[in-house]
Amino acid sequence: PYRSTTILFIPIQTLQQCKYQDEDTSLLNVDSLVFSSRSVYDGQEHGVFMGKLDGRIRNHDRDIEKMCNHHFQGFVDSITELLKVRGEAQKLKVRRGGVNEVRGCVMRLCRLQQRNIATSIDKFTHCLPGSVNPVCVCRYYPALRTLEQLEQTCLPRAGQYRFCSIMSDNIPRLRTLIRDTAMSQLKDFLESIRKHSDKIGETAMKQRAAVGRRLRKEAGLGVGTDIDGQGSSPMSEQDSGVLDVEDEEDEDEVLVWGAQELVDFSPVYRCLHIYTVLGSREQFENYYRNQRRKQARLVLQPHSNMHETLEGYRRYFNQIVGFFVVEDHILHTTQGLVNRAYVEELWELALSKTIAALRTHSSYCTDPDLVLDLKNLIVLLADTLQGFGFPVSQLFDMMFEMREQYGEILLKKWNLSFRQVLDQDNFSPIPVATEEEYRQFTSQFPFQDPELDKVLTRGLLPFSEFVPQVYSQLKEFVYACLKYYEDLHLSSTEIDDVIRKSTNLLLTRTLSSCLQYAMKKKNVGLAELVQVIINTTQLEASCVYLEEFISNITNVPPDTSNATKLYGTSTFKDARHAAEEEIYTNLNAKIDQFLQLADYDWTAAQGGGAPSDYLSDLIAFLCSTFSVFTHLPGKVAQTACMSACKHLSTSLLQLLLETDVRQVSMGALQQFNTDVKECERFARAGPVPGFQGDTLLLAFSDLRQLLDLFTQWDWSSYLADYGRPTCKYLRVNPHTALTLLEKMKDTSRKNNMFAQFRKNERDKQKLIDTVVKQLQTLLVNEHHQT
Repeated sequence: PYRSTTILFIPIQTLQQCKYQDEDTSLLNVDSLVFSSRSVYDGQEHGVFMGKLDGRIRNHDRDIEKMCNHHFQGFVDSITELLKVRGEAQKLKVRRGGVNEVRGCVMRLCRLQQRNIATSIDKFTHCLPGSVNPVCVCRYYPALRTLEQLEQTCLPRAGQYRFCSIMSDNIPRLRTLIRDTAMSQLKDFLESIRKHSDKIGETAMKQRAAVGRRLRKEAGLGVGTDIDGQGSSPMSEQDSGVLDVEDEEDEDEVLVWGAQELVDFSPVYRCLHIYTVLGSREQFENYYRNQRRKQARLVLQPHSNMHETLEGYRRYFNQIVGFFVVEDHILHTTQGLVNRAYVEELWELALSKTIAALRTHSSYCTDPDLVLDLKNLIVLLADTLQGFGFPVSQLFDMMFEMREQYGEILLKKWNLSFRQVLDQDNFSPIPVATEEEYRQFTSQFPFQDPELDKVLTRGLLPFSEFVPQVYSQLKEFVYACLKYYEDLHLSSTEIDDVIRKSTNLLLTRTLSSCLQYAMKKKNVGLAELVQVIINTTQLEASCVYLEEFISNITNVPPDTSNATKLYGTSTFKDARHAAEEEIYTNLNAKIDQFLQLADYDWTAAQGGGAPSDYLSDLIAFLCSTFSVFTHLPGKVAQTACMSACKHLSTSLLQLLLETDVRQVSMGALQQFNTDVKECERFARAGPVPGFQGDTLLLAFSDLRQLLDLFTQWDWSSYLADYGRPTCKYLRVNPHTALTLLEKMKDTSRKNNMFAQFRKNERDKQKLIDTVVKQLQTLLVNEHHQT
């Protein structure tokens, strides 16, 4: 029991130490030790065991001491290390306290951040509409509304936070960004609209042209309207000008056109809305209007060579129409971006610039077809803009002014046409062999001869080709005038009046000058002049039909009280009178040419019994000339014959009284008298029918009385009856008689130089001297009486 007790109270520590001893030691393992201890206590050997145990302990102590001595330095180092460890441990303890405090602060900050995040999420949720940048997706309207909502509602509800102030500070910048972006797009729009104005205008004018075609169809103004009863029309399909811009098949497509189909106006609306929201609408309106004014000035500036082709005018008009189509659309869709006053101001500027440009450039035009096409294009321009509500009366006034230029160009063109007709005319009657040929010519010219059989028998029409061609040209001129006045909104009476006035100008100026030109040509002889008189007579008679033709075209009866008459018919009278004067002049010139061949021997002792050769030729020429006067009016032929005889008589008298002829013998005077008798025989034979009695002989009465006075030497009767109405030599002027007597006096003296002793010659010389003195006294008395 003792052992057992002893064993039982062995320190557990010792047992544990024993248990963990190396296997090489002499200590038993725990199980053996427990068994041995129990046996000690059971055998009452506790003292012995304790003695043994003490000894064992001492042995171990010695071993331990040895071991300690052996490991002392390591132990000291270990203690030192332990002390260091204790210091570090103290530091760690202090640091752990700081870490715990920091950890607590961090945890508090984290909890604060969590609360802030939650609050931020809540506040950002309020500001969520502004979290997307609408500018990036070009949603400018929602962007402005979002910014407004954000500024007025969301940010005040979010509170005073930094991000709120940042967002609040960025709102003006975003608005400026939106405004600038919209303005940039507007500038692109303005640039695009400037480039595409001509296309817009072209489409608008095509639409108007299609409407015009449809209205003309509905009004029954079809092609090929018979106006003068001869199947001709002043307005055919090919003459419809620029109004027929598109084919009929494109009409429906053109009619549905609108400005918005060609132009995207959204940049304007967007910019206007943005500036309105931003409170800068007036600034935007001023900017837009100023930019469009600048563009208007560019559009209204014509190209320098615009007048050369119709296409130049067309592009110019397309740009103008395109500009105002856009402005009209803006006026009606933007509620005040532009107002009526602004548009009217631009239109007044456009009117003045356009009219000035047209007046300048059209003045260079010399082609009537181009002027007519230009007029049609201006009409289309006016009708198109009038359809958009713009007043265009000034354009029509300007076109009515242009009629004078058009008329002048027509007159120049017809001047060339008339001259060409005159140059190509052979001034010979038109030959007609059959009635069909007769009808062909009379279809071109209203000539009706009641004696058709005589015409066909004769085989000649009285007039030359010039007559029907001129009449056709007159009708073409009327057509050309009518083409210009169509679509100018003039009444039938006004159109009739201006056409008649233009026709009068054509007759009095152009045709008259052409006829004068034809008659002044060097190769025009008497036969041609006679034909001119016949032609002008026929044309004058045709003016009645020309008036009817104009009345049929204009639907204005010729007997209307205020209708203009064709006073231009006086042109043919004037031309006929001029031709008659030319005939008289040419006849006199021919007579002068024959008289230049006269070769009298003024000192001949005795005259011949036959007429002079030159005079015989002259009479033969006059006979053949007057034979072609058959178709002339009787008065004209009679006047020409009388004029020729008077000129011949006067020229013979001047030939007798020329200063170069200083002496005239009685023989020469007798030859001269024989020639005058030949002239009187010609006059008495009646070269031109219609003279009554010896009327034509009166042309030679002055010369006849003078020659009778000298050949009969009847001075006593002359001097005794001078001044009385019944005087036999009433037409003999004393001065003429004195001049001729002086020449005979000189001749008598020269011939009597060797016969001065002959009594009859001396008496004759004394008689001549006496007559000369009496004639001189008679002239002196007449001078004092006057």
